[in-house]
Amino acid sequence: MSELVTSRLAAKNWPFSLEYLPQPVYIVGGAVRDAILGRVREYVDLDFIVPEDAVKVARKIAQRYQAGFVLLDAERQIARVVFPNATADFAQQEGKSLITDLHRRDFTINAIAYNPHTQEIIDPLEGYKDIESGLLRMISPVNLQNDPLRLMRAYRQAAQLGFTIEPVTQETIRSLAKSINQVAAERVRVEIGYLLANSQGTSWLNTAWKDGVLTSFFKNATDKSFIKLNAIEQAYTLISQSWQQLGEELANYVRETVKTSWLATAKLACLVDSKPEIAEIELQELTYSRAEIRAVTTGLRLFLEMKAVHKPLRKQYFLFREMGILFPVVLVLALANDIVAKGMFEESMFVTYEPLIKRYLDKNDVVAHPIPLLNGKDMMRALNIPASPLIGELLMEIGVAQAEGKISTVEAAIEFARNLVKT
Repeated sequence: MSELVTSRLAAKNWPFSLEYLPQPVYIVGGAVRDAILGRVREYVDLDFIVPEDAVKVARKIAQRYQAGFVLLDAERQIARVVFPNATADFAQQEGKSLITDLHRRDFTINAIAYNPHTQEIIDPLEGYKDIESGLLRMISPVNLQNDPLRLMRAYRQAAQLGFTIEPVTQETIRSLAKSINQVAAERVRVEIGYLLANSQGTSWLNTAWKDGVLTSFFKNATDKSFIKLNAIEQAYTLISQSWQQLGEELANYVRETVKTSWLATAKLACLVDSKPEIAEIELQELTYSRAEIRAVTTGLRLFLEMKAVHKPLRKQYFLFREMGILFPVVLVLALANDIVAKGMFEESMFVTYEPLIKRYLDKNDVVAHPIPLLNGKDMMRALNIPASPLIGELLMEIGVAQAEGKISTVEAAIEFARNLVKT
């Protein structure tokens, strides 16, 4: 092992001092693997194996550095210390020795340990060789069976690292595919999320589906679903090149608390049933948030309507009302659908959507971004009428008239509403 690897794992890169760790102690998992690969992450994520008193060690470090402390598993003695730009997990050693512990892990590339006190690297399963070969190899079928979520993690890690899954490992995953149903849906959803977020994830999602691991979660997916998933990637690239703002909006998170991008929701729409009401049920079962479900169902419902650019302004106005901030999601789905239908991208496809795109990007456009001339209270006061559904209908008609250029002032809006009430 090179000195470069050990220097990447050195305590000087941690958010706490080595003196707070007992001897022996070991860093394992992703941090060691990434150090060997030369992968640098802004957020430091460390996993330690401690022979005994793992929770006590973690608590002491958290107290010393006034960091967050989370007890993850009291029975197995696993705790987490959260720093501003780092996380350190401390787990009690499983079995009587480090070697026993490493043999219980998922893949050989994650079963390499580093002793920070001695700078020694322990690699009993020859994970280093598999890293050099770009191979994801299981340690044993039993280990995968004991935690079936590891089946999904195989595809996720292959995508993230640019690795291939070793043939015997992949065959084992296929044979264990049905055991994924033992895993809580939200845990599976997280792994799907990683794959949707990764540009290499599309092909691995397809592989996971073909291997039978995802078929019970996306019951209505077909081969065409994955053709469209690829088209989404192509459409996103084209949109980002021609309309930078739209590309940036697609890359944004749905919410800060929901670490799913708008682009990922568009991809998700390819994997569920094309009928929004059925898609909603599928996504609820996978514990997606309301915001994510709304993005998918709105996209499915409206992407064909995007071709309505030559329809009257009234119809455009209502289309923009329904899309709102989901315009980029609907657009990327519409463009991907065209790419699939034609088998390729044609410049004329952008021409179809350009008028709507220009409206959306112009924040002063009264069709795409209407600014109400008056509200419900103003309306009731001006016309001396009580609260009722009529108020909402009048406000909507005023919005349409404004979009059509018929009115532009408060006075004109009130007069317009007064005439509507009379008729």
